[in-house]
Amino acid sequence: METQKTALLTGITGQDGSYLTELLLAKGYTVHGVIRRASTFNTQRIDHLYRDPHVPGTSVFLSYGDLLDGLALRNLIERIQPDEIYHLAAQSHVRVSFDQPCYTADVVGLGTLRLLEAYRDFAITSGRDVRFYNACSSEMYGGAPPPQSEATRFYPRSPYAVSKVAAYWYAVNYREAYGLFICNGILFNHESPRRGETFVSRKITRAVGRILVGLQDRLFLGNLAARRDWGFAGDYVYAMWSMLQQDNPDDYVIATGESHTVQDFVEAAFSEVELDWRRHVEVDPKYFRPTEVDALEGDPSKARARLGWAPAMSFAELVRTMVAEDARLARQEATLRDAGHQFPLPGSAAP
Repeated sequence: METQKTALLTGITGQDGSYLTELLLAKGYTVHGVIRRASTFNTQRIDHLYRDPHVPGTSVFLSYGDLLDGLALRNLIERIQPDEIYHLAAQSHVRVSFDQPCYTADVVGLGTLRLLEAYRDFAITSGRDVRFYNACSSEMYGGAPPPQSEATRFYPRSPYAVSKVAAYWYAVNYREAYGLFICNGILFNHESPRRGETFVSRKITRAVGRILVGLQDRLFLGNLAARRDWGFAGDYVYAMWSMLQQDNPDDYVIATGESHTVQDFVEAAFSEVELDWRRHVEVDPKYFRPTEVDALEGDPSKARARLGWAPAMSFAELVRTMVAEDARLARQEATLRDAGHQFPLPGSAAP
């Protein structure tokens, strides 16, 4: 009988962390997640998976940690003794990275280095075969013409993307210098109903639901002509896991191989509820980036050939799923509004 594995996840409370946790639990793993201390709870995406650790049979455990604290990361790894580490945590909002470039570099770039160093020390001193997944981003390609593959030269166009490129090369260097099992997953845009509400895909579908029930009337967006390769996050976490099950570590592009504009996404989302998007959408220059990324479209041929991976959910189904869930949430909000509650617009606190 195969020994139960233990996985350590940074970013467990994010979209990808929640889907990956579901996958690992289904495969019999014990999952330890790293969360940052905050004055409010931010575990909504994993609340359906978490049980009090005093309850027998609990398989999800949460520990406080921070990518800015390398010693704490090393102590966590020593205590948890993971078989696999999935590094998903980041300051991942591209537009915000222009406003907070130093913080983004510290968390995304140096934070990855701190975790790699803690992992290296544990793997070498323990002598165990510990495997490491590093979440990279299609934003690293930036201005490189599509389609982008593992062989495409990086051309980052934001502080976030520059920091992800640094993290990528740190991972490659540690793999080659110390013989460690480290994989970089270069994931193109992947969305779901669990996506953060300041990301453009979720911002659109949340607005569609709220407009449908009269909670808001306008949706303000930036560059409608930007093209992205959009897939379903639940499909993409399977690729993460698959990389760490291979005989040898490598780097993989995970994408659908097709792209759509932001306007395509808007049109598809509004058409799901039979609304005319032109009556509700306005372009606001403040949402444009100082340096734009015009087109991202991944070539997932390597992942298909070596991992046997392919996306299961189509673009149309992804939009439909997100709109349906956000329409449900909007109806709940409308019920509460009618009872006298007031709600800010989703993402309205963001600059």
